[in-house]
Amino acid sequence: MRDNEVVNVGPEPLSFDDVIRVARHGAAVQLTDDAIAAIAAARQRVDELAESPTPAYGVSTGFGALATRHIDPSLRAQLQRSLVRSHAAGSGPEVETEVVRALMLLRLHTLATGHTGIRPTTAKTFAAVLSAGITPVVHEYGSLGCSGDLAPLAHVALTLMGEGVVRDKSGNLTGAAEALKQAGIEPVELAAKEGLALINGTDGMLGMLILAIDDLTKLLRTADISAAMSVEGLLGTDRVFAPELQALRPQPGQALAAANMVRILNDSGIMASHRDPHSCTRVQDAYSLRCAPQVAGAARDTVAHAANVATWELASAVDNPAVLDDGRVESNGNFHGAPVAYALDFLAIVAADVASMSERRTDRFLDVARNHGLPAFLADDPGVDSGHMIAQYTQAAIVSEMKRLAVPASVDSIPSSAMQEDHVSMGWSAARKLRRSIDGLTRVLAVEVLTAARALDLRAPLTPAPATGAVVRALRETIAGPGPDRFLAPEIESAVALVAEGAVLAAAESVTGPLA
Repeated sequence: MRDNEVVNVGPEPLSFDDVIRVARHGAAVQLTDDAIAAIAAARQRVDELAESPTPAYGVSTGFGALATRHIDPSLRAQLQRSLVRSHAAGSGPEVETEVVRALMLLRLHTLATGHTGIRPTTAKTFAAVLSAGITPVVHEYGSLGCSGDLAPLAHVALTLMGEGVVRDKSGNLTGAAEALKQAGIEPVELAAKEGLALINGTDGMLGMLILAIDDLTKLLRTADISAAMSVEGLLGTDRVFAPELQALRPQPGQALAAANMVRILNDSGIMASHRDPHSCTRVQDAYSLRCAPQVAGAARDTVAHAANVATWELASAVDNPAVLDDGRVESNGNFHGAPVAYALDFLAIVAADVASMSERRTDRFLDVARNHGLPAFLADDPGVDSGHMIAQYTQAAIVSEMKRLAVPASVDSIPSSAMQEDHVSMGWSAARKLRRSIDGLTRVLAVEVLTAARALDLRAPLTPAPATGAVVRALRETIAGPGPDRFLAPEIESAVALVAEGAVLAAAESVTGPLA
């Protein structure tokens, strides 16, 4: 956790950077004066409705299919407790801390807009829990993305009540009541409407979308690096990446990816060795080399679309019913996760396709019929040694799973709540599988970088480009160069870490400057 770093949360939209700072870097949060004022004004209207004899959904009635029952004032505190307890029904593995912190920040922001009717004291307690580094245990399964991420958010709301299980600032598993006590935070006794305000939003799926955009933005630049290393190591040509050729098809992402590859391959001794048409008789490279910018570029444009969706959602106040600026409290359907779910599914397709192309390039390195003079499987003594044969198997297994994960979740609606919620988004499920896809893409790119680096070493005495050479040197700090077979799994994991941590990208950019 970064000490002394605070993200201010007010009615205005949060930025992607705000979400990343809180979710991944542990920044604290603080409600602005404008937020407190907006929350108090909306709460006054909810209190008026609570005192009225006319039933108001979520204030003086049951929920979902039980909304027809008017709840006696003496039972309304129990109603809120029962709502949270019954909806905290998640199951399965524990969700990552960064996801829960993103979810909490985004829910806090919706509270800060003044459109939910929550009390200021409850919102302040929510902010205090997040700032204290207390992370409610949220489970993998439970959200249909219908009335938002009900079950995950209910586990968070349960913590505010001093119930359930959490991770403390040190990551230790403990009871919520004890964690709140240690942090000096008083549990909340929920009042009318507050249970709904805490659990009715798309915050989990939106948080995972923003985290995925952050990951993919870095991984797609790394994909340009790995593709360039493969083009170089397989004695391909960079002429197809020329800007005048890219301009014939003005897809913005394609131009960026091609320009990156040109910069990465600049001044390559290996590339220069076969530019003479008399020494190179090949007319065209395979699609996995020649069309790398077209695929990586389309992926970039898809990420840009997803970023637009996330930006619009960050400007939203998702709750039902919602408190309007004129004081009306109206039911609505803004909690439906379809916009976010579609974007999440789209990104899983992107991740699978970029990984698929990367695996095809790796496979070319290992085949003597296609690798242009390199030893079979890049082995030291083919037949005795197997080289990177099984590293490609690992890639292929991951890519195969990623293709299955690319099947959209958002078309798989299952009716619930006695047919009241008869069409759901499955956005949470789309987000969960996208996280697995991003992990898979990271691993596939790492194997390509590892294999291409070995091939570049085997091209000696020809020298790689300064940028690709810098990547090879970064790998060689922890991973030995070509030689007899070694225990390969640790080397793959070291490469995965270098890709995930951004070290491969940083090595290339130390030569090229920032890549697009």
